[in-house]
Amino acid sequence: MSLRLVNYNVCKWVLLSFNMPYECYSVYLESSLYCLWINIFLSVQKKTEASEEKKTIPTKKKVKELRVLDPKTAQNLSIFLGSYRMPYEDIKNIILEVNEDMLSEALIQNLVKHLPEQKVLSELAQLKNEYDDLCEPEQFGVVMSSVKMLRPRLNSILFKLTFEEHINNIKPSIRAVTLACEELKKSESFNRLLELILLVGNYMNSGSRNAQSLGFKLNFLCKIRDTKSADQKTTLLHFIAEICEEKYRDILKFPEELEHVESASKVSAQILKSNLGAMEQQILHLERDIKKFPQSENQHDKFVEKMTISFICLSISFQYDKLSNMHKQMVKLYENLGEYFIFDSKTVSIEEFFGDLNDFRTLFLEAVKENHKRKEMEEKTRRAKLAKEKAEQEKLERQKKKKQLIDINKEGDETGVMDNLLEALQSGAAFRDRRKRIPRNPDNRRVPLERSRSRHNGAISSK
Repeated sequence: MSLRLVNYNVCKWVLLSFNMPYECYSVYLESSLYCLWINIFLSVQKKTEASEEKKTIPTKKKVKELRVLDPKTAQNLSIFLGSYRMPYEDIKNIILEVNEDMLSEALIQNLVKHLPEQKVLSELAQLKNEYDDLCEPEQFGVVMSSVKMLRPRLNSILFKLTFEEHINNIKPSIRAVTLACEELKKSESFNRLLELILLVGNYMNSGSRNAQSLGFKLNFLCKIRDTKSADQKTTLLHFIAEICEEKYRDILKFPEELEHVESASKVSAQILKSNLGAMEQQILHLERDIKKFPQSENQHDKFVEKMTISFICLSISFQYDKLSNMHKQMVKLYENLGEYFIFDSKTVSIEEFFGDLNDFRTLFLEAVKENHKRKEMEEKTRRAKLAKEKAEQEKLERQKKKKQLIDINKEGDETGVMDNLLEALQSGAAFRDRRKRIPRNPDNRRVPLERSRSRHNGAISSK
C-alpha cells in the first residue's frame, strides 16, 4: 500500500486487529503517539515528493537571440573569445594602452579579421542599455564600440608589431639579387665558359646558317644538355665539362663565384615591389593617424604617445628609406646586367633569369660528377681487362715452359734441356702441379731382401 493512502482508517484497522474496544478508538487516535508519528511522517513525505517533482522539471534557460550581428560573424567572435578567455574590458584596455606585454600579432590579426564594420559597431553601441539581454558576441561588440578609430588603431598596432619582421624578410632578398648581379658581371671564369660554348657551337654548326654566330641567349645554356652523342651515352654538356677539366681548369671555379645565384633565383621582383609599396602606405597612414588622432578622455588611451615613441625609436621612416634605396640600386644593377648580356630586363624577370643560371650551374656540377664516375668506371674496367690479359699471358707462358720441360725430341736431340731445366727451377715452374708420388708397396721391399738372401745362401752352398 502506498504511504499516501495511510490515514485514520488505516489506524482503525490496526486497532481492530488488536481487538481493542471501539470506544477507545477516538481517544486512542487523538492521543496516541503512533498517530502523531504517522502524521509527521506523511507531511515530510509529501514535502519531499513535491521537492523531487520540482527538481525533475527542467528549468528553461532563456535563449538570447542575435539582434544586430549575422550568425557567421557571431560564431567567429565566439570562437575568438573562447580561445583567449579574457574579460572584454581587459581586451579593450590592452588595445587602448598599446600594452606590448599582452598584445600579440595573432590577437590583433584575429580582431582585424573578425570584428564587424564600424557601421555595425555603431548600431551595437545604441544597445548599451540592453547589455544584459544581448548575447556574448554582441556584448563584446558593445564594449569595443567605445574605442575611437578602432580599425585604424588596430592596423597601426599590427604594423608596429610586424615592422621588424617585414624588414628582415625584404632585406635579404634585395641583398641576394644585388650580390648575384655583381658576381655575374665580375666572374671571369663564367665569361670564359661562355666563350668556350660559343666556340664549340660554331664548330658544330660550321657549314650551316648558324655558323660564325656572335653570341647566344643565356636561356640556351640549359638546352646544351639536350644535344647528345651518337651512342646516346653522353651529352654536349658532359663534353664541355670534360674539356674544362682537361685544358681549362680555371673555368671550373665559376659555380663558386656565383654562390648567390641560387638565393637570387627564389626572389620575386613583383612581390618585393608590392611589399615595399604596402609598407610605404602603412607608414603614411600611421603618420596621418598620429597627427589627426582625436583626443580621448579615457585615461587608458595611450595610442598617440606609444606610437609616436615607437615611430621615433624604431626609426621607421629611416629604415624604410634605406630599404627603398637598396631596392632602387638592385633594379639598376639588374638593368645594367641586361645591357651587358643583351636581354630585356623588363621582359625577363629576375626570378626567371637567375633561375635559368642556377639550373645551368646545377647541371654543370652534375655533369662534372658524372664524368668522374664514368672515368672511374672506365679505369676500373681497363684495370680488370689488363689483369685478365696478364693472367692469361702468364698462364700461356707457364704452359709453354712446362711443355718445353717435359717435351723431349723423339730423335734424341736434348739441346737446351739443361737451360730450360735451370730456368724452370729458378722461376718455380718445375714445382707447380707436381703429381703426388705413389708410396711403394711393402711387398716390393721384401723382394730384394729375399733375392739377397738367396744369393747369399747360394754362395754358402757353393762353398
